[in-house]
Amino acid sequence: MSSILALNTLDIRFPTSLQLDGSDAMNPDPDYSAAYVQIVTDATDGVEGHAFVFTIGRGNDVQVAAIAALTPYLVGRNVEALLADMGGIWRELVWDSQLRWLGPEKGVMHMAIGAVVNALWDIKAKRAGLPLWQLLSRMTPEELVALVDFRYLTNAITPDDALEIFRASEPFRAEREAELLRGGYPAYTTSPGWLGYSDEKLERLCHEAVADGFGQIKLKVGGNLDDDIRRLRIARAAVGPGYPIAIDANQRWEVSEAIEWVKALEEFDIAFIEEPTSPDDVLGHAEIARGVAPIRVATGEHAQNRVIFKQLLQAGAIGVLQIDAARVGGVNENIANLLLAAKFGVPVCPHAGGVGLCEAVQHLSMFDFVAITGSTEGRVIEYVDHLHEHFVVPTDVHDGMYWPPLAPGAGTEMLAASRAEFTFGRA
Repeated sequence: MSSILALNTLDIRFPTSLQLDGSDAMNPDPDYSAAYVQIVTDATDGVEGHAFVFTIGRGNDVQVAAIAALTPYLVGRNVEALLADMGGIWRELVWDSQLRWLGPEKGVMHMAIGAVVNALWDIKAKRAGLPLWQLLSRMTPEELVALVDFRYLTNAITPDDALEIFRASEPFRAEREAELLRGGYPAYTTSPGWLGYSDEKLERLCHEAVADGFGQIKLKVGGNLDDDIRRLRIARAAVGPGYPIAIDANQRWEVSEAIEWVKALEEFDIAFIEEPTSPDDVLGHAEIARGVAPIRVATGEHAQNRVIFKQLLQAGAIGVLQIDAARVGGVNENIANLLLAAKFGVPVCPHAGGVGLCEAVQHLSMFDFVAITGSTEGRVIEYVDHLHEHFVVPTDVHDGMYWPPLAPGAGTEMLAASRAEFTFGRA
C-alpha cells in the first residue's frame, strides 16, 4: 500500500513567440507553456504521475495555483484506492461543493482537476506497464462506463448506450490494436500555417508537409481577408488540387462575418473551418454550419466540458469534433466526449497545437479507434513540430502517421532537465 506524499507544481514557459510559432489571429505572440503537476508517492517502485495544463504564457501562474489548491484533497490518500476507482475520484473533485462554485465544470479549476486526474492515469498506466491507450483499450466495457459522469448527458447518451457501444467493439479490439501497430494513425500538420510566418516560409513548409506524407495541412486565418486569400493561393499551389487544407480562425469572427469570410475562401476547397466564433456559442456554430455547408465546421479545443460538446452535436453545429487533452476534466471527461461523437456519427480530430498536447491526445484517439469506432476515416490528429524533445516519450510521427507509443504511461512526463531550464522566473 502506498500514499501520496506531494503534489509538486511548476510554471513552465517556452519562448515560442520569438519565432512566432503558434501565432494566429487572436494570439499573435504565444509562449507555449505548461502548468505542470507531479504526483509523488511513497511507493517503493518510484513511479510518479506527471501531467499539465497547456497555456500560452501570461496566466500560467494562475493555472499553477489552481492545481496547487488541490493538494489537501490528495496528499495522504491511498494510491491503490484512488487508482481502483478513477471514476470515483473524478466525481469527488468535480462535485466538491466549494471547488464546483468556481466553475462549475469550467475554467482554471476544472482544467486543474483534469491535470490531477491525468497524472493519476499516468501512474495507473505506468504501474500496469502499458501506454495509456492500451490500458484503456483493455478495460472491460463495464469498467469504462464507470469512468464517465453521465449527469447532464442522458438526453443524448445513457450509460446503457455507452455500454452497447463498448460491447459492440469488444470482439474486434485485438484486431484493431494490431492494425494500429502496423499502420499508425493519420496525422495532419499545422506547422506551415502560423499567421506570423512569411509567404516564403509558408510555401516551403507546405512542400515539406506533402513530402513528409501528411494527408492534410491547416492554415491560420482571420487577420485580413486579402492576406488569407494570398496565403491560401500560395498553399494550394504548393500542395496541388484535391489535397485537404483546413483553416482555423481561433474564435475571431462574428457569426455573419464567419459565413461571409469562409464563403470568400471556398474557392480553395476548404476541408473544415475551425473555431469560427466564440466556443460557447452553440447556436452561432449551428448557423455558421448551415451557412458554409458543405464546408464542415470544427471546434472543441476551448469547449468547457462534455455538456457543450453534447449541445454542439444535438444542434448539428459541427461536422468535426475536436477534443483537447488538457482543456476539460481529463481522460474521464474526454471518454464521454468520444462516446458522444460516436453516438452522433461525427469524426473526432483532436486539437494538439501546443506543448505536450501531441504526446497526450494521441492516446485518446488510439483508444477511440480500438475500443469505440474502429475507424480512421475522416479522422486525423493534429501535429505541430515543436518542443517534443522535452518529453520523456516524445511523439513518433513519420510518413504522415502517429505511431503508437509503447512506453508505459500517459506520455505527459517532461524531462527533468527541461523542467529545470524552462521554469518561469528561475534565475
